[in-house]
Amino acid sequence: MSSTLVGVGVGPGDPELVTVKGVNALRAADVVVVPVMAAPDGTDGGEPGRAEATVLHYVPAEKVVRVVFALNERTDRTRREAAWDAAGEQVAGLLRSHASVAFATIGDPNVYSTFTYLAQTIAELVPGVTVATVPGITAMQDLAARSGAVLTEGTEPLTLVPVTAGSAVLKEALAGPGTVVAYKFGRQAAEVAEALAETGRLGDAVWGSALGLPEESVRPAAELDGTPLPYLSTLIAPPRRDDGRGGKL
Repeated sequence: MSSTLVGVGVGPGDPELVTVKGVNALRAADVVVVPVMAAPDGTDGGEPGRAEATVLHYVPAEKVVRVVFALNERTDRTRREAAWDAAGEQVAGLLRSHASVAFATIGDPNVYSTFTYLAQTIAELVPGVTVATVPGITAMQDLAARSGAVLTEGTEPLTLVPVTAGSAVLKEALAGPGTVVAYKFGRQAAEVAEALAETGRLGDAVWGSALGLPEESVRPAAELDGTPLPYLSTLIAPPRRDDGRGGKL
């Protein structure tokens, strides 16, 4: 039996930001897989993630399957690989017994998503599987809307940087032209504030976390005081725009 694995972007956390196509894909699938962060012993950590919480607004709980991923493992390669293999085997088993499986991912399935690694694994484990994606609204789009920040104008470039790659990568991007968006910078908030100040980007920058959720925070980056923030915090640092309307065209 041929099977289909669909990565569905469910947005940054606000259930109202799931697209109509995304909802239809979730409801059409036989099973909806949601990633769960692994506990220290590699088992299900228990806490529902943003993807699961969002999905449950649109499909019944009995249709949802939680799959453990080492989402926060960056140092122990052996443990990370073992977790990925186990997750891949579990999803492969679902694909062997169901015609369609949807994988719900926060944001977009092609932007820093767990789905890309899963799809690579599944392609090896389930020959002939069809892999597709449904785009989702990203955190930078949601933060721009909630804060009023303009991501790009005219010929400005847009640079997206995961701060988990190190603050040097962020500083290099901030020294260049256009808007810089930083993902996953919460644990390095102090370094980010320093980089913004050094490059003259602090004044117009904004950060946000838990977008669309009760604990949402959207604040000027000038208020960063070095206190660690939630891991999934997003920063938008626009360039100076003093050329007047249409000056960047």
